[in-house]
Amino acid sequence: MKILIAGDYSPYARVVTLINRGQTDNILSAVIPYIQKADYAIVNLESTLAPNGSKPIAKCGPNLSCNTEAIVVLRHAGFHCATLANNHIMDYGSIGLHATMKELRYINMDYVGAGNNLQEAQQPLIKEIDGQTIAIINCCEHEFSIADTTHAGANPLDMVDISHQIQAARQLADYVLVIVHGGHERYQLPSPRMQKTYRFFIEAGADAVVNHHQHCYSGYEIYQGKPIFYGLGNFCFDWNGRRHSLWNQGYMVMLDLLPQGVQYSLIPYEQCEERVGVCLLTNEQQKDFTNQLEKLNAIIADSTLLTQHWQQWVQSRNKMLLDFAPYTCRILRYMANRNLLPKFLNAKRTATLLNRIDCESHRDVAAYLLKNRLTEVYQTL
Repeated sequence: MKILIAGDYSPYARVVTLINRGQTDNILSAVIPYIQKADYAIVNLESTLAPNGSKPIAKCGPNLSCNTEAIVVLRHAGFHCATLANNHIMDYGSIGLHATMKELRYINMDYVGAGNNLQEAQQPLIKEIDGQTIAIINCCEHEFSIADTTHAGANPLDMVDISHQIQAARQLADYVLVIVHGGHERYQLPSPRMQKTYRFFIEAGADAVVNHHQHCYSGYEIYQGKPIFYGLGNFCFDWNGRRHSLWNQGYMVMLDLLPQGVQYSLIPYEQCEERVGVCLLTNEQQKDFTNQLEKLNAIIADSTLLTQHWQQWVQSRNKMLLDFAPYTCRILRYMANRNLLPKFLNAKRTATLLNRIDCESHRDVAAYLLKNRLTEVYQTL
């Protein structure tokens, strides 16, 4: 059984222009042969429909939306399933989510990771393919999209709940795949927490764990004989200010689920540079990609080195503390950061603060910085 997993698809900028013109043939044409080689192909829908009557929710970061034609592009390319557990699926509230799920059903495309309430969102997708059964569990970190017992949304990343979902799925399926949406944006390595969590999912019974969200690709490791991929990168996400950067490279992973174990291959690509859409790497680009991936994998294999890299990166995020002050002027922010001005929180700042606390990745960074700051304060006493 061959399962293909792709990263974040968010129709934006020049991609939207092509879709609106009906010129969609070349957006994914270069990778369609790989998609169609799979028995089952999965992509992350990093957007939502925004029908009449829907409004953007209050959050920090952009509210992403798309039209039905942008979703149909995925089905025509050969994708069978969309993962919906991500930080943008609720950008236009329950109306947007319901419209998105309805459209996916209409075009005969499966989805997993979101629902009308927490119980629905937590349900794995069970598929029987050529006499074998796979269970797909999809979850995401906490960023304005999480379902609860009475509200629609995404399946939250929770070690206890996901481990129970894995164990239950093992009773129903030959293979269990966990797809997570999380991590630190534009940082090419997992945090120590991510590695510990994803390894635990393998220990709980998953046959493979695949992650996306960071807008850049990461490395992978084999843990207890099973693969963990820490970041696929953007699949198709055009952004005017992010050209010629890690934003524009990624890879799909093809899992070959066999009785003797899981084999895999990577399909690296470049997306939305001068050419709009996804295209395969040249031979020279392939060499650079392989070299970079080997470096990332070497760091991931050494837990001490991984922690050192993560701590160094967190130190570079020290300005995050200034997000808690409502001042945009550099001088006022400087004064507020030294307790010379009150630090009132308006609605936007409150949303930002909530995100720093509620999202696992943001919380890791904030906690580390605050602990360091507390140590500095005590040293001055």
